[in-house]
Amino acid sequence: MSNKQKVVDLLKSIETGATEPVGFINPNKYIQHNLAVADGLAGFGALLQQLPPKSAKVNTVRVFEDGNFVFAHTDYNFFGAKTGFDIFRFEDGKIVEHWDNLQETASPNPSGHTMIDGATQAVDLDKTATNKELVKNFVDDILVNGRMEKLAGYFNGDNYIQHNPLIPDQLSGLGKALGEWAKQGITMKYDQIHKVLGDGNFVLVVSEGHLAGKHNSFYDLFRVENGKIAEHWDVIEQIPAKEQWKNSNGKFGF
Repeated sequence: MSNKQKVVDLLKSIETGATEPVGFINPNKYIQHNLAVADGLAGFGALLQQLPPKSAKVNTVRVFEDGNFVFAHTDYNFFGAKTGFDIFRFEDGKIVEHWDNLQETASPNPSGHTMIDGATQAVDLDKTATNKELVKNFVDDILVNGRMEKLAGYFNGDNYIQHNPLIPDQLSGLGKALGEWAKQGITMKYDQIHKVLGDGNFVLVVSEGHLAGKHNSFYDLFRVENGKIAEHWDVIEQIPAKEQWKNSNGKFGF
């Protein structure tokens, strides 16, 4: 069984209660970075026990692989509707580490896109490294350093499909939304990129920063087409104060 299938089955087991996929986790070495969950396999088990019976729904829409990492994009309903990214690190075919970012699922954005619809299959597998470099440079130039004069160079004209629930399609839509936020005093600042994972034309960037003054984790998934950014999904989660953490591994720690 592929590592991607193991991840899909493990996530689905949150809904079905199947016990076999838990065997994909190394019980002696499972490092948890979801700060609301205690460390190790016991912490994962305790989380599942908190769920009301048959209340969870899990639909993994995208799953990709980059070396020892598998990253998935999932439509969840546990403790309410959520959209999430999960990253799993494998050693010798077993899961040894997990990161995620979760956000309450919002209504479709002004262009009618949901947080999870759109293209799902990776292509251009021979261009993974090139696409990772392109997207990393975009996040570093635009979101970390604010070099807005470089913005247009990353896109094919105004063509840009957007899944952020607050922002419409097209590059001009992004610019307009950011301008409106600025007028309202809402600032978005990416401080640091922690991880870049890619599979063909899909690239996930994990970053840390601030939105409206609050400390957040940003997971941004981009689809690249002909060397330009064509589509974007994201999940933004506020990082709790350290005294609220249920493990000491930190949100990132790649």
